[in-house]
Amino acid sequence: MSHDAAESAIRPEPDQVLQDIADYVHSYKIDSELAFETARLCLIDTIGCGLEGLRFDACARLMGPVVDGTVVPNGTKVPGTNFQVDPIRGAFNIGTQIRWLDFNDCWLAAEWGHPSDNLGAILAVADHLARQGQALTVRDILEGMIKAHEIQGQLALLNSFNRVGLDHVVLVKVASTAVVSKLLGLDRAQTIDAISQAWADGQSLRTYRHAPNTGSRKSWAAGDACSRAVNLAYLVKKGEKGMPSVLSAKTWGFYDVLFKSKPFEFAMPYTSYIMENVLFKISYPAEFHAQTAVEAAHILHAKLKSLGKSSDDIKSIRIRTQEAAMRIINKKGPLDNFADRDHDINYMVAYPLIFGELTSTSYTDAAAADPRIDALRAKITCVEEKQYSVDYHEPSKRSISNAITVELNDGTVLDEVEVEYPVGHKRRRTEGTPLLLAKFKKHIAPHFDEAHQKKILDTVNDSASFSKLPVDKFTDLFVKA
Repeated sequence: MSHDAAESAIRPEPDQVLQDIADYVHSYKIDSELAFETARLCLIDTIGCGLEGLRFDACARLMGPVVDGTVVPNGTKVPGTNFQVDPIRGAFNIGTQIRWLDFNDCWLAAEWGHPSDNLGAILAVADHLARQGQALTVRDILEGMIKAHEIQGQLALLNSFNRVGLDHVVLVKVASTAVVSKLLGLDRAQTIDAISQAWADGQSLRTYRHAPNTGSRKSWAAGDACSRAVNLAYLVKKGEKGMPSVLSAKTWGFYDVLFKSKPFEFAMPYTSYIMENVLFKISYPAEFHAQTAVEAAHILHAKLKSLGKSSDDIKSIRIRTQEAAMRIINKKGPLDNFADRDHDINYMVAYPLIFGELTSTSYTDAAAADPRIDALRAKITCVEEKQYSVDYHEPSKRSISNAITVELNDGTVLDEVEVEYPVGHKRRRTEGTPLLLAKFKKHIAPHFDEAHQKKILDTVNDSASFSKLPVDKFTDLFVKA
């Protein structure tokens, strides 16, 4: 007779990872002025990226409520539109427009990602609560961003989710759920429940956004993660319980099912390190591993022009790059759409070598129809430079190096152009900040008249009063009448 042991019905203590995140969100005091100032720059840059995304119909048509004509009283107002929707749909709208052009900030480690994606959830909930009468200010938004950046970034430092087929937006969902839980008034135990639900929902965020031979990345994946985060927090607020061993449970837990039975590793405690060191995309709307390659290509375009040459005179191109770039943005063959092109280092180098620029419109079907682009892509060879891969992970450097060598048809080999740190790196912050503000100004210009642009710029550039601005008044600066 078999006497199998029965499974215990006693609920275990919550996984330590869940407790640490909840304790950080509820108890850690952010006292770094560098973090708050970087968050201010990140906030306005992220809003600008969303407005720029709305200039593309494929993004704009996803905005608004699920059912046309629905207006939610005291609902979230969506920047760049006249929509007022529930906060779950608002999180999808804002998260989608932010991420559409791949022009918002970036964090690169064992896992890469875009921590400002979390603003989709944070702003949607904060704006809705402010319109209900809660006294929330921009300072609260900045604190939420710092903490969401920290959660996502620390989880990414030593843990590679892409290597097990999980997209980095699973971390957006987890970070957003944690921060939004506190905004909604959940206590520590409820926040742990909500975070556990976010991990349990992880398998639904398996995607192929960066995988080869799958067509295209899902450009609204960040919006989806933001909306799921807000939904989960509201479900727990209504009484839904969590799964305390969601990560560690044998057979059924996240580690065993999705992470090859490996528990997460952490390099340091949660502070404000990630925001202080975040990478901004400033000069080019390009996947971040290619930012320095694009900068080098612009330098080489100018060199060719000074020699009386053009891209037509190029015989071959060699790019030395990091392992991550080799794995996720080195593509050969036809590129089907915008999203494929802005994730191919060969396209992102070929285009500025030909035209001397790389802008958001450089990835459109019309721009990509020029036969010179694919002809030049075919002449490019990428190779991994081992030292670049080492420095990419080195905490004191975190460089994203690329180097390009061009050989001409007449046998001339131009001097290699190497760029170690992109202009959006912390090491180039002084140089980059004025350019970041210019980028923001460029992004708001198509949406508002000059008087309103001035009002926006005056508001965001007055750091002291800006942080005290009520959240709904901040959002109102960017909505359409």
